[in-house]
Amino acid sequence: MLRELRGDHSGLALLEFALGLPLVLSLGLYGVETANLALANLRVSQVAMNLADNASRVGIASNLTTVQLREVDMNDVLQAARIQGTRINLSKYGRVIVSSLENMSGTQRIHWQRCFGLMKGTSYDSSYGTTKVADGTDGSATNRGTDTTTSTDSGMGDNGAKVTAPPNSGVMFVEVNYQYQPIAPNWLIGPTRLHYIASFIVRDNRDFTQIYNPNPTATASTCDKYTV
Repeated sequence: MLRELRGDHSGLALLEFALGLPLVLSLGLYGVETANLALANLRVSQVAMNLADNASRVGIASNLTTVQLREVDMNDVLQAARIQGTRINLSKYGRVIVSSLENMSGTQRIHWQRCFGLMKGTSYDSSYGTTKVADGTDGSATNRGTDTTTSTDSGMGDNGAKVTAPPNSGVMFVEVNYQYQPIAPNWLIGPTRLHYIASFIVRDNRDFTQIYNPNPTATASTCDKYTV
């Protein structure tokens, strides 16, 4: 019987398949994971760009031919970003920050910020400046926001590539930070944070005095809240 087993080659192909299967499956899974990561990057970047674009357009015209931006307008554009990010569960695994960067008499200032998303910490909160909750809620000097001027540069963005607002105007600056959710376990790619920014100059003649909240008042999406 031992001589017969030594000369039996009927299971050779199956043995080779069994030895090679883990490698083939690993390569295939890595390819699928890479494609999914690329798609997640595309979705996050599109959320950032569309949100900045929408925030630069919204508002209601006043009798003074200027456009007033209201809390309800910001809630609408943030809701659009939530819906756009549903496929990747952006509200649960991400943080979205909209900043109104304004040129106040030559000073680049973050007048106010609005946010949503459950993620928090240095990797998810704003990397380019923060404001108080009350900033921008009225026209007082106390709530005029955060001066971004430094000894070498001003504005928002990475050093050497900062965005600045034009004179007497503003920029809607959006940051999106997202904790990528892999198909395979984290050991294949590792924990990955996706970070994208986008900015659009305000399209119309906006009233930059404050972000308005007329009756019936809307709940402001201030950045002290971590909600979906």
